[in-house]
Amino acid sequence: MNMHRNKQQATGRRTVPAMKRHPLSAVIIGTLALFAAGTGLAQETETAAPTAEQSEAVTLDEVIVTANKRSENIRKVASAITVIGGDQLENTHATQLSDYADYIPGFQVTSNGSPGKTQVSMRGIAPLSSGSTVGTYIDETPVGSSGIYQAATILALDLLPYDIDRVEVLRGPQGTLYGAGSMGGLLKYVTREPDLQETEFRVGGGISNVEGGDGIGHNVRFGANLPMIENRLGMRLSYARNDLPGYIDNSVDGREDINNATQTSARAAVLWRGDSMDAQFTVLRQTIESDNNATMALDPVTGEPLTGDLENQVFVDSPFTKQINYYAATFDWDLGWADFTSATGYSDTTTANSTDSTIAYGEVANLLLGLPEPGSSYFLNELALTKFTWEFRLTSKAGGTFEWMLGGFYSNEDGDNSQLVTLNQLDGSPLPPPYDSIAGTLAYLELPTSFEEIAVFANGTWAFTDRFKIGAGVRYSENRQDFSQNVTEGILLPIQNSPNSSKEDVFTWSLTPQFQFNDDMLLYGKVATGYQPGGPNVLLPGIPPQVDSSMLTSYEIGLKSQFADGRLILDLAAFRIDWEDIQVITSFAGNNGLVNGGEATSQGLELATQFRATENLTLGFNGAYTDADVAEDFPTVYIPSGPYIVELNTGLGGDKLPYVPELQWSATWTTPSWSATGKATSVAVSDGWTTAWRARPSARW
Repeated sequence: MNMHRNKQQATGRRTVPAMKRHPLSAVIIGTLALFAAGTGLAQETETAAPTAEQSEAVTLDEVIVTANKRSENIRKVASAITVIGGDQLENTHATQLSDYADYIPGFQVTSNGSPGKTQVSMRGIAPLSSGSTVGTYIDETPVGSSGIYQAATILALDLLPYDIDRVEVLRGPQGTLYGAGSMGGLLKYVTREPDLQETEFRVGGGISNVEGGDGIGHNVRFGANLPMIENRLGMRLSYARNDLPGYIDNSVDGREDINNATQTSARAAVLWRGDSMDAQFTVLRQTIESDNNATMALDPVTGEPLTGDLENQVFVDSPFTKQINYYAATFDWDLGWADFTSATGYSDTTTANSTDSTIAYGEVANLLLGLPEPGSSYFLNELALTKFTWEFRLTSKAGGTFEWMLGGFYSNEDGDNSQLVTLNQLDGSPLPPPYDSIAGTLAYLELPTSFEEIAVFANGTWAFTDRFKIGAGVRYSENRQDFSQNVTEGILLPIQNSPNSSKEDVFTWSLTPQFQFNDDMLLYGKVATGYQPGGPNVLLPGIPPQVDSSMLTSYEIGLKSQFADGRLILDLAAFRIDWEDIQVITSFAGNNGLVNGGEATSQGLELATQFRATENLTLGFNGAYTDADVAEDFPTVYIPSGPYIVELNTGLGGDKLPYVPELQWSATWTTPSWSATGKATSVAVSDGWTTAWRARPSARW
């Protein structure tokens, strides 16, 4: 199954080509659903034609980021960061991660057929297991599971980006400041703060159509900023709804445009600004509802559409829903000699993901039960996660010889993961008696989990001269996890409850020297570590009771430069990542578990440029070369099976890591009314290269 579509929004069109998969990815893709268990380029934002004064200003230097958990000019931060501004997200009609991934070198987004069903990877750190490799934040607090039983890999945080001030993407491990699950990088949504002086109301809407579909999509959005006490208290409210038209037809029953989807976003924020303390409270709710996946049935041998372009074989509909309720409170206290920050977050996330499993299990009806024809089947995975986090930190004032930060972090997660596999007749009706009671439910299991983590961290930067300084950071984390595998019904798995638990501690560090040649050129190096938490494993023969943390060490050197009075910037980065104890899903006889594999290396180059050609024209170019390979054969897993011992190997030395284009580049041009993006990716496969090209123009009036 794969995706291929031409999408046209307003007068724009986007084409997403089919993806070729590597040999290693074939096993991983087939088991992920069932397990379910450098440098930066600041993108310029504008909503109207710039004035002459604006065109002469070094506007890129005004982009402020919080990558180091303090507000800093992006051009002075010794890290690989890309910032996508909120106005740019709106002007390019971005509704999901895949719409603006083109602007970010080394960042790969794979859609599994719906907003929210998204895999992300950075710098070749591929999503090989069910645990996250890219951290996701909203403002100051993390959202999404740190454990291994919430399908974080295939359900990355993918917000409808409305009322967003900017999206910060940090490439490379962020373990010292952002902790668990951020070893590949960090995706951070920064929301708009209430303005305490200006009253504002914003109303917008649009329509869209899709090539190959008959329906019309539409979106509406509303925003209001309300100062309540001037310079003291203000509120910001917003709501957005986006209806996506379908374009995939069902070759089984002839239905057309079966993949309609709807996204909604609602947010309220209150800001109090005191003489020495600020407080902000935020409530956010986002929903995604999709009728079916935007996927096509492909011939496994030729890779061509099995029944026709933009067609899929759907025996049972595969709806997808996701709801996020997010609450946060942030306090900033100016102590005079330092700043104290307290950030508390609570999120409640529910997901229901249904998959047509007729091909996998439908023949149980005729081959095992002896019925005259195969049946239909679906796999329903329902996830529920509540997550509470609290971080506090003490930060020195900026500009001194020694800048420092000390902090602590606490996280508590409770998760539920239920998995149901059904068997019905081919038309969807129940099996005839007595088979309906015997095999109507092939399997039902529940995987309740808890994850508790406590961490302390420290960062410091010493300026030896006005031009040269060295930064360093450390973080110590300890987590405890409880888990139970409860099979309550079905014929595929033995009926039993199997509890398990784990405990681990992890130490991460970073070292960052940097040299400022002049105001327009920064050279930096960075050595950093990151980790992906392990945890208690499913209890299966031959599978270890606990999977260990996956660790990596990254080496990076980067150059940030600008020329022509700030109208041209050129950023370069080279990196090498050594990844060990890789968590990999292994599958045998329909059962899946995690094991620690061997080692892999990822190395590459990244380029980001932007040129203000004229007052009304900006050109951009991003490129990334990534060579990500398995360094050695993964350890063999020995699974008892009757009188035999089955040997499984999940990765061989020299295999390419999946979901990682070897060559990726994009070119952009923008004016006050028009924008366009062209993207190309090249992927090395066993028999050569496959190249894909995508162009997306858009207009705004």
